Amino acid sequence: MAKAITVENFNYKYSDGTIALRDINLQIEKGSKVALIGPNGAGKSTLLLAVGGFLAGSGTINIEGIEMCKTNMKKIRHIMGAVFQNPDEQLFMPRLFDDVAFGPLNMALDTEEVKRRTLKALETVGLAGLENKEPHHLSAGQKRAAAIATILSMMPEIITMDEPDCNLDPRSRDNLINLLNSFNHTIVIASCSMNFVARVCDTAILIDHGTVIAAGEAKRIMSDEKLMAAHGLEVPAIFAARL
Repeated sequence: MAKAITVENFNYKYSDGTIALRDINLQIEKGSKVALIGPNGAGKSTLLLAVGGFLAGSGTINIEGIEMCKTNMKKIRHIMGAVFQNPDEQLFMPRLFDDVAFGPLNMALDTEEVKRRTLKALETVGLAGLENKEPHHLSAGQKRAAAIATILSMMPEIITMDEPDCNLDPRSRDNLINLLNSFNHTIVIASCSMNFVARVCDTAILIDHGTVIAAGEAKRIMSDEKLMAAHGLEVPAIFAARL
């Protein structure tokens, strides 16, 4: 299988010298949906930021065969999009249409292509008809969908997401799960919500104390009661029911 993301011997220290990530080696296959799981402070979000090109450490990260470095970041931004934990960080324009169109406009696309991509992205996430809505008037679930639309409009091959079900009610969570399951993108989700990622992801990478503890089939890793308990995690309900 082709590799969407390859990380080799990656290390990262915070400014105070604390080691956040230690000797990270992993490969993520193209088209897979991957859960980065682990207790709070394990390094999940830091690894997601590193993979997204938002922080630099030692070691190498390759995105679709392109080495992550300053000179390649423009290419990588066309391949990968990041959905942040707080959707308000990605919704800052007066109209929803303008937020979703922001990325394509900065890709120097013509007006018609920007409009086509924007409307298609909004339709995909279930927000068609809300183009002129003020983003701060959207519900939490709609904001999450809108943040995803701002990435979809740039047509990336890889999407990273940090705690995407945070603050969602059950119906909005179900809608998000159905949306993500409909995608063919490579998706990497950092989450403490085991029940959420178990319904979306086919692969799990367990991280604790900044190191990869286990990686492989989500069901195999997340149904291992001893492994999950040793790292402060619960077996997801859908896997526990099958034990």
